[in-house]
Amino acid sequence: MHIALFEPEIAGNVGAVLRLGACLGVDVDLIEPLGFVWDDRRVRRAAMDYIDHVKVTRHADFGVFQAAMGSQRLVLFTTKSESSIYDFHFAPDDVLLFGKESAGVPIEVAGACEARVRIPMRPQVRSMNLASSAALALGEALRQTGTLPGGLRA
Repeated sequence: MHIALFEPEIAGNVGAVLRLGACLGVDVDLIEPLGFVWDDRRVRRAAMDYIDHVKVTRHADFGVFQAAMGSQRLVLFTTKSESSIYDFHFAPDDVLLFGKESAGVPIEVAGACEARVRIPMRPQVRSMNLASSAALALGEALRQTGTLPGGLRA
């Protein structure tokens, strides 16, 4: 399983997702351009020393990312879906794709994804923080697939 961030804009969110990947044993893919200068100090502030325990791959654009993922299923997390992550059936080799904080993903990227799901939330709010969304989504995907780290079972 992978977490992929499409053109992330906030270094702190990327750092938090890197820490999440390190803790749960999941690779993180960053699809450029990034909305900040890749600077270890800024990313490390949120990731702390966990950044040394996660495989991070930077991709020049979405096409390069798609080629690298091959036949793995892309699951897009979007507020524009009516399908709940809790009704969706994840697979161990899924790529969990999250859009940029300000705008999500463009239509052509959404169209390239095999599935689109959303995290249920109250209608009075627009969206969750990127790192919080990734944590909820990854936790559910790993629980469903029986791949939680440390031999723990859901």
